[in-house]
Amino acid sequence: MSKYLNPKVDLTFKKIFGEHPNLVKSLLNALLPLPEGMTIEKVDIISSENVPENPVKKYSIVDVRCTDNNGRGFIVEMQSYWNKEFFSRTLFNAASMYTKQLAKGNPFDNLKEVYALALVNDEAFDYEGDNGYMQEFYIINKNHPNDIRHDLSLIFIELVKYKPLDRGSRAIKDLWLRFLTEINEQTEIVDSVLLENPEISQALNIVERSAYSDSDLYVYEDALLEVMTQRNSLKNERAKGKAEEKLETAKRMKEKGFDLQSIADITQLSVEDIEKL
Repeated sequence: MSKYLNPKVDLTFKKIFGEHPNLVKSLLNALLPLPEGMTIEKVDIISSENVPENPVKKYSIVDVRCTDNNGRGFIVEMQSYWNKEFFSRTLFNAASMYTKQLAKGNPFDNLKEVYALALVNDEAFDYEGDNGYMQEFYIINKNHPNDIRHDLSLIFIELVKYKPLDRGSRAIKDLWLRFLTEINEQTEIVDSVLLENPEISQALNIVERSAYSDSDLYVYEDALLEVMTQRNSLKNERAKGKAEEKLETAKRMKEKGFDLQSIADITQLSVEDIEKL
């Protein structure tokens, strides 16, 4: 029987970051590209607010919301797989948290920044020539790109793209990313570099299987199965979409007079399939 549970699943993620302010504070300081001189010194975890209907199953997304000592808002989301609605959902949640400050009587000039950190256990963006695992979205003046506003900041980290350059690094950013990408049900031995950090060590203790009741483990396994089912479903949908795109490309090339072999080389379709178009 495995010693650890996967920290990216609903139950474990909420226990780590939804119940331990010191850990979510550490994660935010480590992963957010905060403006120079800005450090989160203290966070208060708040209850979830109303969000739009989830476009996929309930276990695909889990979020933790908190504010810091200066009143700034932070949302940490774990998304098990990506689809086009997730970006809009993240933006909606951040904007909702921002505007709800007015309901508390804050004038416009006292509104505080909101940061949304979306951890995605999937490939979310496909920018040509860009191999980075982090994508940052801010309010930017198109005519003056150096004029960047942080009123709403959306940070997406594609965990599947993260590869540590130095496995001996003790930088807290690398340690959190390694914890999120390496620890799962197959983990037998944990790297001593992770164990030596008190915050990562605390998080590891939280995901030890022995800390969970049988009913907790049932909920965990159910959530894990749901994620796997949905991931396979989306994978099949994506494969179908790519196949249809290849056929459409081949059809257009054929109509423009390209020879069949050239079309086959470009689209990876057989000459026989192209002839049928």
